[in-house]
Formats: sequence, structure tokens, C-alpha cells
Amino acid sequence: MTLTILLFGFLFGALLQYSRINRYNTISGMAMLKNFTMAKAIAVAIGTGILLINIEIGLGFASYHIKPLILGGILTGGIIFGAGMALLGYCPGTIPISMGEGSLDALVGFIGGLFGGVVYTVVLPSIKWMLGRDYGQVALKSIAGEHSVIFYLLVLATGGFLIAIAFWLNRLEKAKDITWLFSGIGLAILTSVIFLSVTTNRVLGASGFYPWLGDIITGETGNEYFKSIAPSGRWEMIFLSGAFLAGLILSLIRKDFKLTLIHDNWKKYKGSSKGKRIAWAFAGGFLLIFGARLAGGCTSGHIISGGMQLALSSYLFAAVVFGSFLLTGRLFYKTDE
Repeated sequence: MTLTILLFGFLFGALLQYSRINRYNTISGMAMLKNFTMAKAIAVAIGTGILLINIEIGLGFASYHIKPLILGGILTGGIIFGAGMALLGYCPGTIPISMGEGSLDALVGFIGGLFGGVVYTVVLPSIKWMLGRDYGQVALKSIAGEHSVIFYLLVLATGGFLIAIAFWLNRLEKAKDITWLFSGIGLAILTSVIFLSVTTNRVLGASGFYPWLGDIITGETGNEYFKSIAPSGRWEMIFLSGAFLAGLILSLIRKDFKLTLIHDNWKKYKGSSKGKRIAWAFAGGFLLIFGARLAGGCTSGHIISGGMQLALSSYLFAAVVFGSFLLTGRLFYKTDE
């Protein structure tokens, strides 16, 4: 099973590398509404995955793994997560891939994420009130009926709508590169395979790894939260190790591996100060993981996996994240005079 998970992680890393979705310039470019690659790939992945996952679940080959609708955690966590993603320029799942390519700011963000995970573990007992009421697993299946004709018509319509949005964004961007399309479709197929009962019977995820590893390093393992994330943390450790290997091996094959701290977008908008980039990367990583744990998931585990299951919690999280992400990008990425 370990080799299977490692392979899944490698494929995940390769798919994101193919369209450069993992890179700082791509994600920060989206924060400034100057690069829609990430949004297009995610829309295609969710749109295609909606069809694949709900069909395989309907046939009895997989099960739903819907995150509960916990309003306080999702709203607060989404705001913090979106801000962290804009400052850092990476997601929890893309950090290891870019580290493999030699991005030193991703490494700093990784360390910040470990700190964010540990701090969340420590303060959770005193901030549980922020999470708010748990409204349960609310999704289209619980509203329209899991196996009804209306349900599958809405599945088809929603999937088609999201794919159409991706092509509309591509036309708006006037981009000729369509690698995002293949990455999105590949990500949908990979996620649907991960969902299968005969493989791992779980969602694609990444953010649980950070508090799991951070808690082990600092010895914060004698608490209920660590026990609750231990199974997923170990799975994600293996998965993200595969993603890291994809970043390293494929960049070496392409001969574009390079130790880089200051990327082009950062230099253009924030200057060449190494200390400044290190400080903001650490802060971004901290906020990214702290926000993800408040919300109960991240880009891959909440937005993509949950979006494919038509979960209300995941669509709400996505809306809050992208609102915070774009607002932070607008305010933060201004040329220093």
C-alpha cells in the first residue's frame, strides 16, 4: 500500500508540474488576476471529477467522504487560508513539489506550516468555540436524493458548467497553452482512483500532514487532536513524499532544477530582499496551515475533493478562500516605491 500511495503522490506532483500549477509565479499571478492557470485546472478537475466520482459511488465502487458544514471554522479558516496562500504563493500540496524543484521559499513556507500546525494543536482546546455549530454532511445527495434522476441531471449540469467556466477563463485570458486542461482531467482521474474502495477509499488531501509532523517533532502527541489526524497524517506524508520526488526527478530530467528564493513575480512587486521574502514566506506558510486546520481541509482535501462530491461545506470554503486570496493579492502585490 505504501508504494501505491507514493505512486499516487508522484502522479499528483507530475500533473501539477506539467502545467506549472505548483509554482509561485503561477499562484501569485492568480492572486493578481494575471494568470488563470490554477483556476482553470481546478474548475476542470472538479467538473470532470463530479461526473467520475458520483458515477463510481452510484455503482458501489466508492463511498462519500464529505467534510461537515462547520460554519465558524470554514469562514474563519477560509479567510486565513486564502491570505496565507497569497502571501506564500503555494498550497499545502504544491509546497513539496516546488521544494523538489529547488524553490527555497517553498521550504521556508513548509517550516512555517509546521509551526502553524503545532500552534493549532496547542491552542485548539481554547478556540474550539470559534468553530461553531456542526451542521453535518450537507451535499447535493442529501438534498436531491443520492440515486434520483434529478440528482444525476444536476451532477451533469454542474460538471458541465464548471468545465465551461474554465474555457471561458481561457478565452478571457487569450491563452494558447492548454496544459491546464490535461492537468485538470488527470487530477480528476487520479482523485477518482484514490476514492475507490479497492485502492485507498479516502479523499485527496495534504494539510493534515503538517500538524502531524510538527506534533511529532515537538512531542505534542499526547492529545486528542493528534490522535484524530494520525491516520491521515501518515497517509499524506507518504503521498507528499511522492509529490516531492516528482518535483525533484522531473526537474532534473528537464534540467531546470534550480535553487531559487526570489521568483520573478516577487522581485517585480516586492523587491530582491532575501530577508523580506523569508519573513513573508514563513508567515504565509503559518497562516496557510493554521487556516486549513480551522476549516478542516485545504485546496486538495476540501475544494477539489469536496467540490467533486458537491459538498456545501467545500463550495463555501472555496468561495471564502478565493475572496480572501484575491483581496490579499490586490493589497499585497504592489510595487514598492
